[in-house]
Amino acid sequence: MPTYAWKGKNRYGDTVGGERVAANKEELSRLLQKDQIQVLSVGAAKGGFKIPFLKREKVKLKDLAVYSRQLSVLIDAELPLIQSLGILEEQQKNIYFRNVIKTVKEDVEAGSTLNQAKRKHPKAFDDLYCNLIASGEQSGSLDVMLRRLSEFIEKNARLRAKVKQAMIYPVAISIFAVVVTLFMLWKVIPIFANIFRDLGAELPWLTAAVVSMSDFIQKYILVIVAGMVGLVLAFRFYRSTTAGRWSTDKLLLKLPLFGKLLHKVSMTRVTRTLATLISGGVPMLEALKITSTTAGNVVIEKEIIEARKLVSEGKTLNESFKQAGKFPTMMLQMINVGEATGTLDEMLSKLAAFYDEEVDNSVAALLTVLEPIMMVGIGGIVGGLVVSMYLPIFSLMKAL
Repeated sequence: MPTYAWKGKNRYGDTVGGERVAANKEELSRLLQKDQIQVLSVGAAKGGFKIPFLKREKVKLKDLAVYSRQLSVLIDAELPLIQSLGILEEQQKNIYFRNVIKTVKEDVEAGSTLNQAKRKHPKAFDDLYCNLIASGEQSGSLDVMLRRLSEFIEKNARLRAKVKQAMIYPVAISIFAVVVTLFMLWKVIPIFANIFRDLGAELPWLTAAVVSMSDFIQKYILVIVAGMVGLVLAFRFYRSTTAGRWSTDKLLLKLPLFGKLLHKVSMTRVTRTLATLISGGVPMLEALKITSTTAGNVVIEKEIIEARKLVSEGKTLNESFKQAGKFPTMMLQMINVGEATGTLDEMLSKLAAFYDEEVDNSVAALLTVLEPIMMVGIGGIVGGLVVSMYLPIFSLMKAL
């Protein structure tokens, strides 16, 4: 749906404005009138050309966690909500997030609840966030829910950092190896190749193969670089499609070394999200629906959706998870205990803490295994190129 820029007056007579998604201008006008805003003008929102899978308009987890904690403190100090939002808007450095907070404040001024205002910005506030805000508003414990949200987001940010730590090292080393190899074949090997040609040396098969690769790279270096960039963009586009997401997510779970780590990361997200939602008073079916979107893998997401369907048919959560997918045995046992004792949220929190520690151990083990493998790999590539250049020299020395 298109995004429209609008201006109007709220019920206090103040001029307000912003951007909102709607099917058409008429629907937007009806939505604004429901929020007690007198519409003055509606037009198409200005924006440059954007490639969908390259969009970067988002809110960092760190910024969202800080915002939630600060808003909790301000509300706990009994400052009016609109004033609190105004304070947070002024100190926010992220321009996109600042505009979001400004729009939320204006909607609250116009009569919307905080939950309703935040739901209009799904890029900044997901369903989990909005549901817990709604629960806090209904129970009169908004500051408690915001504090719980900040803790949840901070833990998720730490989890994401662990995954990046595990992924960045092999990716960075691989890129370094490719760059060094290309540079040697492009600039260093040709110098030796010209010397061998001038001396009329007979090239061993390894040297001849390396020189042929060097000649090819010298001739098509721009095409090769453009092709590598194109492959990265093509993969990102393919990953953004439904079929691409399914195939890549299935592959990721089957990868040696990385597959088990990624599965543990998903289990951490699932258990922590479900625990947070249940303890916040969100109904089980809604909690499972939201939890499925935080799994980070469509294969596991589908299993949770299937479990939700079984729960809606009257089965327990333990039975549903057992039937819907390949969830860890310990997870099923602790959920069973939690349901039997009425401490499901507590058991899920303990599971999240357990998987969090498992992720720590897996990342440490993965880096320990990868470091020597990557070093040997790079050494083998560079050493092979060096040896290939020395072989003709040995032949010449024997001839002399």
